Amino acid sequence: MSSLLIIDDDVELCTLLTERLAEEGFLLHAVHNGREGLERALTGAYSLVILDVMLPRMGGMEVLSELRMRSSIPVLMLTARGDDIDRIIGLEVGADDYLPKPFNPRELVARIKAILRRLDERRAGSNSFTAGDITIDTAQREAWVAGKPVSLTTVEFALLEALVRNPGRALTRDYLTDTALGRKQGAFDRSIDVHISNLRKKLDSHGDTERIKTIRGSGYLLASRSAEEL
Repeated sequence: MSSLLIIDDDVELCTLLTERLAEEGFLLHAVHNGREGLERALTGAYSLVILDVMLPRMGGMEVLSELRMRSSIPVLMLTARGDDIDRIIGLEVGADDYLPKPFNPRELVARIKAILRRLDERRAGSNSFTAGDITIDTAQREAWVAGKPVSLTTVEFALLEALVRNPGRALTRDYLTDTALGRKQGAFDRSIDVHISNLRKKLDSHGDTERIKTIRGSGYLLASRSAEEL
């Protein structure tokens, strides 16, 4: 049984979700303030964190920022419906996905299962893949650029894996959304673009070459690099 952590000051919602997720085989622990939630999230006892934006003692964005400095645990943000700013900032700071309130518990379960399934699939193998100066280990979920380790979120690693497995090939936003998030891309959903932007910054911090190219009207590709360029 996977243990999950929810950090949300809505006690009634936490109780409802605890019961609903138990039916799906998840053990949900609830914390109702940001400061304690951060401490619990860093214990290593949980497979995923469900994090609300609005929290007492320490806001959700601050919790996420602090957490990302010390952990790559998957984080699903809960945001106010229609608040695009919170969603974009959450993704930029390092959230794996978001869900606007109010939401159907079935949708939350589907998002959680998708994130954890992708994580399990990558851990199941023991393969190492290389494209240019980028190397990834899908078993350990580790990545290196020019021999230097790069800290990636769950979604960023999934995107990088897809790109490294297909160097020089344009991958559509729909394909990347399905691969990295385990769901279909919505009509106005730009989540994958924010994740790609974050990944691009991390990769390009190890050199002055843009490794991920934007293909207008299509998606993204990992630029092929010859030995002379490395």
